[in-house]
Amino acid sequence: MQDNRLILVCDDEPHLREMVAEYLSERGYAVIEASSAPEMKDSLETNTPDLIVLDVNMPGTDGLTALRELRATSEIPVIMLTAASEVIDRVIGLEMGADDYVGKPVDLRELEARIKATLRRQNLVNAEVEQKEKMGGTVAFGTCRLDLDGARLFGSGGDEIPLTAMEFSLLRVFAENRGRVLNRDQLLEQAHDKDWEPFDRSIDLRISRLRRKIETNPTKPETIRTVRGIGYVFD
Repeated sequence: MQDNRLILVCDDEPHLREMVAEYLSERGYAVIEASSAPEMKDSLETNTPDLIVLDVNMPGTDGLTALRELRATSEIPVIMLTAASEVIDRVIGLEMGADDYVGKPVDLRELEARIKATLRRQNLVNAEVEQKEKMGGTVAFGTCRLDLDGARLFGSGGDEIPLTAMEFSLLRVFAENRGRVLNRDQLLEQAHDKDWEPFDRSIDLRISRLRRKIETNPTKPETIRTVRGIGYVFD
């Protein structure tokens, strides 16, 4: 099953459109059909598909025009259906924002494989955007706040606390892994410490310095805690 991902199939050939819709439905996708670009546009007013399969050669508004209009307002992934000999349509479609193409006559297994690949890529993009949005702005470290965009640390009174580049990198790694226990190697690798060597325990000294800046009582840390025998965790 494909988690009921919604696919919009737009093609003016009823037989092909119905064949594709039936094939995808049997593999767990939810499918809606459109026989023309205007019908697709109307459908998009009430539906938000995860992907659109769009024919290039349709009467009236052709697929390339429909794609251009779609890209003005939407980043929904699009796979174009093109005649096997029309290489120029593929090139233009990709330049206009299509994510992939499949030649006619359509091999349904190839179409499904390209749909899966396109959705996987879209999932990665969405995850990156979500992570950036989640990590944007500031993160609280005890009574201090870390400005992720400006790479600056501020105390409870708003005064800036000096940070080295490595200290900021470590705080960023902790912010990205809140609640997750990280060992020394993971911390140094994710902080991109170029001077790291195997069994280098300088991380302990760096954590100790950070605690003096962010903890109310550095001798009894509550923000960045030691997990005995493993590493450190940001609560």
